[in-house]
Amino acid sequence: MHVLVTGGAGFIGSHIVDACVARGWRVSVIDNLSTGDRSNLNAKAEFHEADLRDPATAGIVQKLRPDVITHQAAQVDLRKSVDDPGGDTEINVVASVRLLDAAVKAGVKKFVFASSGGAAYGEPLFTPQTEEHPMNPVSPYGCAKVAVEYYMNAFRHVYGLATVALRYANIYGPRQSSRGEAGVIAIFADRMKAGQEVTINGDGGQTRDFVHVSDVVAANMAAIDRADLTGAFNVGTGVETSVNEIHRLIAAALGVTMPPRYGPAKAGEQRRSVLRPSTLQRQPLPLAEGIGFVAERSESGRPR
Repeated sequence: MHVLVTGGAGFIGSHIVDACVARGWRVSVIDNLSTGDRSNLNAKAEFHEADLRDPATAGIVQKLRPDVITHQAAQVDLRKSVDDPGGDTEINVVASVRLLDAAVKAGVKKFVFASSGGAAYGEPLFTPQTEEHPMNPVSPYGCAKVAVEYYMNAFRHVYGLATVALRYANIYGPRQSSRGEAGVIAIFADRMKAGQEVTINGDGGQTRDFVHVSDVVAANMAAIDRADLTGAFNVGTGVETSVNEIHRLIAAALGVTMPPRYGPAKAGEQRRSVLRPSTLQRQPLPLAEGIGFVAERSESGRPR
């Protein structure tokens, strides 16, 4: 098996690379290192520093001819998508469509895409949100994820490319950066460990479904293993947790007593999100246990 992981030097992608390498597969990585880190790269993976927005990168894909592409590279900051929707579209939509086209020309058998459950569904009409929940994104970032899913559907029907969209909840875990990513757990933990005040946007009552990166990796492996599998699948826990509760859990794990400061709510952020786990998933890691691991992580973001 030869797997190409885009964004393989990033938070989620590097964990997927490690899992593929552990299975003895050949693994290639494409990453422009704009947010990824060389220290996350697995030494047994073949690394190509390239930008998916560059049409020339398609030539790398066609030369590699992988069996599977798991597409994790993205602009992941919802607030940046609000400030620069055009730039977000170039990265998250146009580059993804170019990659789909390259996959077809390279004879790729399976294309797995990192979509977003919360951002794609928007404010819930019912909870937990299933894959049948209407797609009603309220941010450019969410719109981009929905657009790529539609393109994947077209590529499946027109070109016969087997595609799977994994609709992630809010992911956390080792190697998540507190700089430039929408990772509230990493941000809170790093600020608390530095003795700094934590700012909560809005009243803190907004809720999210927090899923550990190990559960996301397991879902990607399941999507790869099942050759005939296509369609969209949630990757979440079914548990709704407020930002205030996240702050309380991390503060308790680190022995911090400093209260948070509250700031204005951010444009484009929805109030609630919680996903029903899909049949691809194992039993999700409990949040309290996962936060314990985050609290113990080293400053580099790698587990001790």
